[in-house]
Amino acid sequence: MFIQVKNLTKIFKNNLAVNKINFNIEKNKTVGLLGPNGCGKTTSIGMLLGLIKPTEGEIIIDNKNLEFFKRDEILARINFASPYIELPKKLTVKQNLEVYGRLYGIENLNNRINEISEDLDIKNFFEKKTGELSSGQKNRVSLAKSLINKPEILLLDEPTASLDPDIGDFIRSYIQNYRSKNQVTILLASHNMNEVERLCDNIIMMKKGKIIDRGTCSEIIKRHGRNNLEETFLKLARSEDEL
Repeated sequence: MFIQVKNLTKIFKNNLAVNKINFNIEKNKTVGLLGPNGCGKTTSIGMLLGLIKPTEGEIIIDNKNLEFFKRDEILARINFASPYIELPKKLTVKQNLEVYGRLYGIENLNNRINEISEDLDIKNFFEKKTGELSSGQKNRVSLAKSLINKPEILLLDEPTASLDPDIGDFIRSYIQNYRSKNQVTILLASHNMNEVERLCDNIIMMKKGKIIDRGTCSEIIKRHGRNNLEETFLKLARSEDEL
């Protein structure tokens, strides 16, 4: 397995945010991480990024333990996008991409910025300050930032949240096409069930810090006797059982 998560746990003071979760992700697969707000998705992603130190458990990426191996070498192969974490607002789009490109030590940085900017259609607001962009523009810039280093592992936290259907579809199509053309493993946290069904090979369902189900979309829908993934999500989210 390319990514292995073993008994991963995070306690904030007296709050058990993530409770001994275990999962694997195969190389070049997309796995959806689902669950209601507060279930531990973002905390789990933060631990995978090395931003949050686990209370217990292990994260193993390409047979290297994130805690004990040279973290910079592993993290250089990872990137992340979320509409909830804004890029520096006073920098222009181009300046933001230049800063993050230098942080990752990208060779031929101008060429890479031009390439990714044309792909995501953001060149026409290159000189605009990031804080002045619309939601759709910000999401595209965030995605461009997340791909600047051509990551082997891409962590996406609700990449199409608050977008109109047209821009949301553009982002989903881009992610879909990017994965088909590149060697990239994706963990996608999303509340958009159509997006999950479209993009994910497998899904993990979380609730109250625990994993309560996993499998392909069709397997989980069938197992819970529902017609689609949204109905299944609502059943699991509203159930009082720990499952």
